[in-house]
Amino acid sequence: MNTHKEIKYSLLDLALVSEGKSVKQTFEGTLALAQHVEALGYSRYWLAEHHNAINIASSATSILMGYLAAGTNTLKIGSGGIMLPNHSPLIVAEQFGTLASIYPGRIDLGLGRAPGTDRATAQAIRSDFMTAAHSFPSEIEKIQRYFSTENASATVRATVAEGVEVPIYILGSSTDSAHLSAAKGLPYAFASHFATTHLHDAIQIYRNEFVPSAALEKPYVMAGINVILAETEAKAQQLYTSLLKLIVGILTGKRNFVQPPAAMDQELKELLKHPQVAQMLRYSFVGTKESVAPQLHQFIQDTQVDELIAVTNIYDTEDRKKSYADFAALINAYNKQGKTEMAAI
Repeated sequence: MNTHKEIKYSLLDLALVSEGKSVKQTFEGTLALAQHVEALGYSRYWLAEHHNAINIASSATSILMGYLAAGTNTLKIGSGGIMLPNHSPLIVAEQFGTLASIYPGRIDLGLGRAPGTDRATAQAIRSDFMTAAHSFPSEIEKIQRYFSTENASATVRATVAEGVEVPIYILGSSTDSAHLSAAKGLPYAFASHFATTHLHDAIQIYRNEFVPSAALEKPYVMAGINVILAETEAKAQQLYTSLLKLIVGILTGKRNFVQPPAAMDQELKELLKHPQVAQMLRYSFVGTKESVAPQLHQFIQDTQVDELIAVTNIYDTEDRKKSYADFAALINAYNKQGKTEMAAI
């Protein structure tokens, strides 16, 4: 049986602020990247919601989505995701209904239940955060109801959302989200670019338990992976140092702006051997197109994902553009290979 299927490719961005760059320059670089990947055939550009981090500028996610949608033409722009316990479902429906009315067919709503920040900030955003987190399934149902035309007779309405097409995706990093996404018959995006432990179990649960819905007839799996591609192995390893230093900041609680690439010194090599870091970066593809291709193909075969979401957290926008161009070339070559195999059958 031939298991080779065409894979879509997308990206997830945190609008990372690099050392020496302003937030405005960061946003300008984000738009330039969106325009670049649109030309490369990327399916979607997702923005993550994080708060109270000096190196992440995607905190007002829906506003930044509008900025990118206005500067592109066909690329789907989405949230990867909106951390729903931070928000009122009514406001989310109004914001995304507005975006999708302005940019029809181009807006995705990815939903997660984590706060995307520390406990004190989560409390400042919404004092009843824990209650809202436990109510995640019913909060999703509220959003779906606000988007339905049947809600036109309700006392509380999101009038700009009723009947507007906004696909909902469930984001997850554990098996809990797999059960939920399957039960609701929604597409499932797993955060395997940092939460690697439960990837295969979550995918199996999702596929085994999937219930077809009005939104989706059969399971649809998306997986995040770290991708850093360059013209040489040495250059890729150098670019990788910026991400490793970000991780050091996360683990030590001393977050900093994205640092310029440097030599892969012995200290960073030792960091890569640390069990927690090695586990976190398990699905990282760092190198040249030639060296990464077989690893990437193996990941696709092992997971049978429908779509890959590349995460390229490095310092310079031009290096990111080059890496994303190389990644697109790799996936296009993989898809072309599959068509060649099928033609030969």
